[in-house]
Amino acid sequence: MLDTAPPQYRLLDHADHYARWSGLAIGLVVAQGLSTLGDVEYEQRVVFCITAFGLCAVAGVLLADALTLRPQEAVRTASLAPRLVRDHVPPRMGPLIVLQGVSLVVLLVITAATASVDPDRIFVTGKVVATTCNGMRETLGPWPGLYYSLPTFGALAIATPTCFWALRRIAHGPGEEQQRRDRAWAVTGAWGLLVSSQQLYAVLMVSVSLTDTGCAGALGALTFWVFYPLALLNLFTVVWSLVTVVAPRAVDDEAAEDAEDEAFDDE
Repeated sequence: MLDTAPPQYRLLDHADHYARWSGLAIGLVVAQGLSTLGDVEYEQRVVFCITAFGLCAVAGVLLADALTLRPQEAVRTASLAPRLVRDHVPPRMGPLIVLQGVSLVVLLVITAATASVDPDRIFVTGKVVATTCNGMRETLGPWPGLYYSLPTFGALAIATPTCFWALRRIAHGPGEEQQRRDRAWAVTGAWGLLVSSQQLYAVLMVSVSLTDTGCAGALGALTFWVFYPLALLNLFTVVWSLVTVVAPRAVDDEAAEDAEDEAFDDE
């Protein structure tokens, strides 16, 4: 049978895949370039690299969504049930990623408030935190104060409303159900990659700072019971988000199989 699809449709058939993958590839190239900035300290370069990679991943997914082909002869039918964003995002990882995003903002606000800041140079200080150990006052760092967290706040301010707008557009726009789910999962994965990678590095910075003292005490216990598990959770989310951006349907199919197995076990 001859392929009667117009040439532009054949060309764009897999353009969404290439856009998502290109976003990740460009992010790696940009991150590699930022890592060679010799006049910027190491911790700040890592922040720049993580932020740039996450934003490139989000941009690639949004471009992929714009290039996704809609059904050529789709017939729109009325539905009594309105389409909701939560019905298209991952049922388990979606709420977890939102919770991680909220906790990231809370963590950065706390670290910014507790950092040692010079009032005359507020945007270039806040790299350490002052503490008292055995009656001696010392500074611990690197600490994710404003000096390190400003790029993160900027990235979240750009990516969060953009991704939410994309999810609303997907949920209420045309397209097949599976296609909308794939697009929504990819957007969720891109935002999750940005959030979890930022939180992972912030948690590692806090953990190193709190344990780099001769009297860790309660700080060491806090790191062991709170920040180490949080770092592992973020590492898992980074991997899941990366796989979801690369192949959202593969992750969706695996989740559907797990749900079917659980339903079968309940019976």
